[in-house]
Amino acid sequence: MSSTEGGAHAHHDDHHHPVDGFMRKYVFSVDHKWIGIQYGMTALIFLLFGFGLMMIMRWSMAYPGVEVPWVGQWLWPDTGGAMPSEAYNQFGAMHGTIMVFLGVVPLAVGAFGNYVVPLQVGAPDMAFPKLNMASFWCYLPGGVIMLASFFLPGGAAQSGWTSYPPLSVTIEATGQTFWLIGMVFLITSSLLGSVNTIVTIVQLRAPGLTWFRLPFFVWTQLVTAFLLLLAFPPLEAAGLMQLSDRVFDTNFFLPQGLMLNGDPLNNVGGGSALLYQHLFWFLAHPEVYVLILPAIGIVGEIIANNTRKPLYGYKTLIYASIFLGFMSFIVWAHHMFMTGMGTSISAFFQTTTMIISIPSVIILTALLLSLWGGSIRLTTPMLFALSFLPMFAIGGLTGLPLGLISSDIHLHDTYYVIGHFHYVVAPGTLMALFGGIYYWFPKMTGRKMSDVLGKLHFWGSFVTLNGVFMPMFIQGLGGVSRRLFDGGEAYAHAEPYLWLNKVMTHSAFLLGAFQVFFIINFFMSIFIGRKVDANPWKATTLEWTDAPSPPVGHGNFEHTPVVYRGPTEYSVPGHDKDFTPQSEPDPAPPEPEPEPEPAEEPAEAPAGAEASAGEEK
Repeated sequence: MSSTEGGAHAHHDDHHHPVDGFMRKYVFSVDHKWIGIQYGMTALIFLLFGFGLMMIMRWSMAYPGVEVPWVGQWLWPDTGGAMPSEAYNQFGAMHGTIMVFLGVVPLAVGAFGNYVVPLQVGAPDMAFPKLNMASFWCYLPGGVIMLASFFLPGGAAQSGWTSYPPLSVTIEATGQTFWLIGMVFLITSSLLGSVNTIVTIVQLRAPGLTWFRLPFFVWTQLVTAFLLLLAFPPLEAAGLMQLSDRVFDTNFFLPQGLMLNGDPLNNVGGGSALLYQHLFWFLAHPEVYVLILPAIGIVGEIIANNTRKPLYGYKTLIYASIFLGFMSFIVWAHHMFMTGMGTSISAFFQTTTMIISIPSVIILTALLLSLWGGSIRLTTPMLFALSFLPMFAIGGLTGLPLGLISSDIHLHDTYYVIGHFHYVVAPGTLMALFGGIYYWFPKMTGRKMSDVLGKLHFWGSFVTLNGVFMPMFIQGLGGVSRRLFDGGEAYAHAEPYLWLNKVMTHSAFLLGAFQVFFIINFFMSIFIGRKVDANPWKATTLEWTDAPSPPVGHGNFEHTPVVYRGPTEYSVPGHDKDFTPQSEPDPAPPEPEPEPEPAEEPAEAPAGAEASAGEEK
């Protein structure tokens, strides 16, 4: 490129990317990297708040009627600081909503998806930057509206994170209405983000980045985006219909003959409470894979990098992820076996539930086999990734009895269900997300987090998470129901298992204490963490090899990267280093040496020449 062309190009960039002011750069940003950071920081704050709600609930279950330490007198002075039952219902509904819709999904999809996907596909930004900004500014108000409901008459939502009618329609709590409004905002945010992710991956891939050269993390984000795009609209419709039932006295979900406190409800009839359950679970079961697939992608990236070998069965992992996404749309009614559906349709959903376990096992097996023969580096991200494997396995295996009609009759609505779901989301997904934070932190900041604090955070969290959730299986098998504010103290059959409530509560408080190591590590490393180069993990994908750390401004790359190979080319025989970047061209074959020309034979001297030479001498 001539200097004239370079100058024109630079002028073109300056014309289209003027220096941003504070509001445009940090508040209403259209840069995918800053939007990813906005999502990540906001989601972590929501996760911390939701975790706080859980600790207060656990105290109430372990010590019913006893003052909650630190906050009890401030929150409930009328009860002497003890948690009342209606407050337990509010905290339970909001804990589930916050952790799933305001915490894990925005962190897995909004933060990691926004920040990492454009860098891994070699794109200058997301396909629709302003749509990206709009998605965050639908998410944040949705969360604020939900949290504001705590301060409204009647308190926050009290119908569980599922918001089942008729309770959710008839309950006199303004917070339930705000829950629905907030949910509409959150769903809209996810729909905008999913469209953006799909178009970015399909249209903005770097030259040479064919489908089977995409990093596995990008594939999981692509499948996740399709799940969000196809599964969330039914729930948004259900939310709007339930909002209409509450505000405009329609009857989408209220059947005939309802009684409230012994009195018949007027102006009801013609609706179906089960219709809402179908619409909710049509989203909520794909939502489980929205939580788990990005985590699987993160674990795949970390395992390949820290074993210094390619992922085992890369294409098989991709096909299994796609099949998992497809099957997640035809298993939703296994949540509804107790609603009286016919045996034929129950048998169908029981069968599809068993089938969907197959791709999960394939993915887990491939990740385990990727460890075989590897040069394993037990870095902090690798510890979190390794812990994901057995935790996800426990979560998946304990789900099988819930997918079988006969065993689900006993286990439905017990603590077994809580243990199963949380093993997938907390020791599973959250450990993977923590691993992703430790892994990509150097890319976002140019600094590395402390390994000492990171490993303290890991081991403390790993042990205490199991202390919180493993006893739930024992309680559930003993028939202890969930959603009991006193932990089951009022039921005789729960008495042998009440001591486990104290085990879980103490584990939860210790878990909270170990998060202090992460918080200190995170903020300390932003300012005084050890500075590292652009590729401290010696990784192969484009975000590490072609973009500076942190990537500055619009564009991400100084030059458009060109991809020559797959995403996990580690320890390739014959190479002088143990990683080969995707953008490194193959070495040119050596030019063949020219064949030496045959030496010319000296010409014979003419007769008499030697004699004449002698005479001259």
